[in-house]
Amino acid sequence: MPGNTRTTEEIKTKDKTKLKRPDLYKVILLNDDYTTMDFVVYILETVFNKKPIEAIQIMLHVHKNGSGLAGIYTKDIAETKINIVHELAQKNEFPLRCIMEKE
Repeated sequence: MPGNTRTTEEIKTKDKTKLKRPDLYKVILLNDDYTTMDFVVYILETVFNKKPIEAIQIMLHVHKNGSGLAGIYTKDIAETKINIVHELAQKNEFPLRCIMEKE
């Protein structure tokens, strides 16, 4: 084709560079002595879209071990979920916190 000077090899190389996956981050719930178990289950079901049985298992893990994995997300989504948890906890007068760790 006249005017088209790119080779198939150049096109393949260029396409490969676009496929980099974003970094993922773990959102970890931290145990405290005041937040109710019911509220933690509610957070896991509503913010992290966990089914009731899984939410209870995670909540018990957090309660027994001091922390537990709520989910793994891209950075923006993890930050948003953490902000939502902190806002809901504050609104309901609980000290529930969560943190983010790079996977």
